[in-house]
Amino acid sequence: MSKDFKIKGINNELAYQGFISTASIFKTEKNRFDLDVFTLPKVNSIPFSEEISPQLVLGKRAEVFFNFSIKNNSRYEMVAQNLQVIHEKKTLGEFDFFLRDRELKEILHVELVYKFYLFDPSISKDDELKCWIGPNRKDSLLRKINRLKEHQFPLLYRSESEKVLSRIQLNPRQLKQKVCFKANLFVPKNDNQSTYRLINHSAIAGYWMHLNEFTEAEYGQDKYFSPQKKDWPIHPRYQKDWKNFKEILPEIDYLFKHKKAAYVWRKLQNGSFERFFIVWW
Repeated sequence: MSKDFKIKGINNELAYQGFISTASIFKTEKNRFDLDVFTLPKVNSIPFSEEISPQLVLGKRAEVFFNFSIKNNSRYEMVAQNLQVIHEKKTLGEFDFFLRDRELKEILHVELVYKFYLFDPSISKDDELKCWIGPNRKDSLLRKINRLKEHQFPLLYRSESEKVLSRIQLNPRQLKQKVCFKANLFVPKNDNQSTYRLINHSAIAGYWMHLNEFTEAEYGQDKYFSPQKKDWPIHPRYQKDWKNFKEILPEIDYLFKHKKAAYVWRKLQNGSFERFFIVWW
């Protein structure tokens, strides 16, 4: 399995830029899920300067990047983050962020979602949204949406939450709830049938395939790199440790043995890049 990116000094900056450039999964702020969308403000020319533990998983890294963006803009102020609701020693849930919007003079509860989804047309012929699943089929877009609507947002109005929020002078009845849902979407290799009408096409990042489609005849001339999951947002333009076709196969095999899809960057002979998943299922 490929190790960390070799340019360690700029890893966090590259990961931050990858996070920022990831598009929202929603086409517009109004969507069929009736969720209010929070658009992360742009941070102009400020290098990422936070320290990140190498052990921090991708989802938690995304929270660090979100926090940095909020701290380095003039419109929003961070009120609280990762606020847990605990009742009788049982964790009922956690709120990601509470922000003060200085422009509109309101307080927001924002849940952050940062996902990689693959479109599997075999799941449904009628409902496009059912077809967006995690690379290892363990999660899905609709499952995440349902958790937001049925658990994470309603949690705000539980009596146990009101007690927690009162400690930081927040009234849940006066808050607006929004979601910042960034996604990297991957469509089937050579799929010319699906139209993907219900998602933001700017979020489509690449394609996916089965191992028998990853042939030496088509892919044998180029170079490959399969980063660890925590480094998935990083563009490999500065990466030097590339593998040829035969060298990358053992890494794919290792991941398959652990029932993990391989996330692969391809460096073409013309110097351009593309990315794809090779799935084990």
